Amino acid sequence: MRDEGLYLVDTSAWLFVLRRPPVTALRDRVGELLSADRVAVVGMVVLELLGGARTEQERIRLGERLGGLHRLPTPEGLWEEAAGLAWRLRRRGVTAPFTDVLIAASAMAYGAILLHADRDFDLIARHEPLRVESHVETVRAFRSGGP
Repeated sequence: MRDEGLYLVDTSAWLFVLRRPPVTALRDRVGELLSADRVAVVGMVVLELLGGARTEQERIRLGERLGGLHRLPTPEGLWEEAAGLAWRLRRRGVTAPFTDVLIAASAMAYGAILLHADRDFDLIARHEPLRVESHVETVRAFRSGGP
C-alpha cells in the first residue's frame, strides 16, 4: 500500500497554486513534483476542489487536470484508520476537521508526504507519524506582502 515517492497535495496548497496570482514558490514546488510524476490526490481533495469551482467550465477543466494525477483510493479500512486517528488526536487535546483527518490518514496509509498550507496538518504531524511538507509560512509571507 505504501509509495514512498508520492506527495499527496492537499486542497490548502492547490488553492494557492491555482489562484491568480498564484503563490509563486508553492506553484513552482508543485510544478516540480508534477514534472516528476510524483503528485497524488485523494477523493476528498478532488471533492473539495471540484465542489468549489466557480463555473461548470472550470469544474470540467480542473477535473480533467486532476484526472491525470495518481489517485490514492479510500478503501473501507481507511475510514476506520481515520476514525482511530481522530480518536487518538482528541485524547491528546487536538481537534482537527474530519476531512483533514481523513486526508492525513490517507497520506500515512500510503506513505505519501502531505504537501499542504494548513496548520491542522502540522499539528497532527506533531502527534502522529504524518510526514509533511508544510507551506504555511510560505502562504503567510505571501499574504503579508512577501515573495
